[in-house]
Amino acid sequence: MTRNAQIHRKTNETQIELELGLDGSGQAKISTGIGFFDHMLELFTRHGAFDLTVHAQGDLHVDGHHMVEDTGICLGQALRKALGDKGGIRRYGHFTLPMDETLVTTAVDLSGRLTLAFNAPLPAARIGDFDTELLEDFWQAVAANALCNLHILLHYGRNSHHISEGIFKATGRALRMAVETDLRMPGIPSTKGTLNG
Repeated sequence: MTRNAQIHRKTNETQIELELGLDGSGQAKISTGIGFFDHMLELFTRHGAFDLTVHAQGDLHVDGHHMVEDTGICLGQALRKALGDKGGIRRYGHFTLPMDETLVTTAVDLSGRLTLAFNAPLPAARIGDFDTELLEDFWQAVAANALCNLHILLHYGRNSHHISEGIFKATGRALRMAVETDLRMPGIPSTKGTLNG
């Protein structure tokens, strides 16, 4: 059984085609028109050992908000679709990642319920042309559409680029752990018998 998903989203603001393979090798083909965001998604893919393709166009002449949020929506939907009924997965994942002077922890529960706890203030308002407040909007969109509990905590850090890298790498690693097959627990990892709400 392959755990892959394709998502196509077209609005008046963006057009996105996204493909996700959970059992990949870290191959990323990302094109959103936002260089820094592309780089972050590549880091997420490599450290999650996923395969991710994103071809996106949108109203970047306005700003990056619609592109970043809508890509998060598509990634969350793809995670949810690729996981199916979530039978046999570990469900929980966590990772603490050092990135030079920065330390970030991400913890995830693929519970079928939405919570985002984003405690990672970034010192700079912009990294190049990228608006750093969009990071929280991206992960909110991912969590809302994957239906998961996602906790992102910055312990400390000075450089906004390093903090952003730490977040995407740690979250990739945490999700990698959560979606892995648990050979000791082949069924749904919940006493409720479902992880879909």
